[in-house]
Amino acid sequence: MNTKHLRHVISENPVTLIAAVLFVLFVVMALFGPMLVPYDPLASNSSRALQAPSAQHWFGTDSLGRDIFSRVVVATRLDLGIAFSAVAASFLIGMPLGLAAGFFGGWWDRIITRMADTIMAFPLFVLAMGIVAALGNTIGNIILATAIINLPFYIRVARAEANIRRGAGWVEAARLSGNSDVRILAMHLFPNSLPPAMVQVSLNLGWAILNAAGLSFIGLGVRPPDAEWGILVAEGAQYIVSGEWWVSLFPGAVLMLAVFTFNLLGDALRDLFDPRRRT
Repeated sequence: MNTKHLRHVISENPVTLIAAVLFVLFVVMALFGPMLVPYDPLASNSSRALQAPSAQHWFGTDSLGRDIFSRVVVATRLDLGIAFSAVAASFLIGMPLGLAAGFFGGWWDRIITRMADTIMAFPLFVLAMGIVAALGNTIGNIILATAIINLPFYIRVARAEANIRRGAGWVEAARLSGNSDVRILAMHLFPNSLPPAMVQVSLNLGWAILNAAGLSFIGLGVRPPDAEWGILVAEGAQYIVSGEWWVSLFPGAVLMLAVFTFNLLGDALRDLFDPRRRT
């Protein structure tokens, strides 16, 4: 993947360009957010509780007088950290398992596909709730639960690609050239399975953010007073009726924008990793 190809993919579609800009913005917020915010996200001040958005507090303040803008920005690191860690774990485990299942078949294929089907048999958010409730609502367990519910997607994508391509002429040519099965899987089948896998990665990042926020919203995720988008929405939900709409509106809007960004990035990632488009 060269720079020229990257520029072509981004400039080819205006929507992709918008998604790329938003993605860079979220990454900057995650990396440098604590240094950029105007207030301490954990510092409370009862004298400025539930203030509406203003020049001093762009997103207003919550019931403890904490600056909502600062908490939303700082929460980006935690939410993206959970999402990227969980999706990376499920990708690194699911892709090799799926490729091996589709390439070798037999009992190996049956075991892996049954495992994926077992996970998919449960409502995925309910399964994540059960895992976190059983193991405890730590960040590590949230990542583990999110990785487990995303695992079948990569197994299925990789298995389908390997099953279709294992009899292709270029695979037979690689085998006749003396390449081992492991090398064929790693050097030939894996790169050709990346385009659909990258689309799945983009979608799963959005789902992982929603999953982490949903767990926090119902009290099974990140614990207060840590700043996390789901917690911020949950804390503000009780104030909507009384008119303090900003407490939950802005965290919810940023959460929605993050999911929207990763969903839009799917097509761009597919084009970036598609060997047939690197011309």
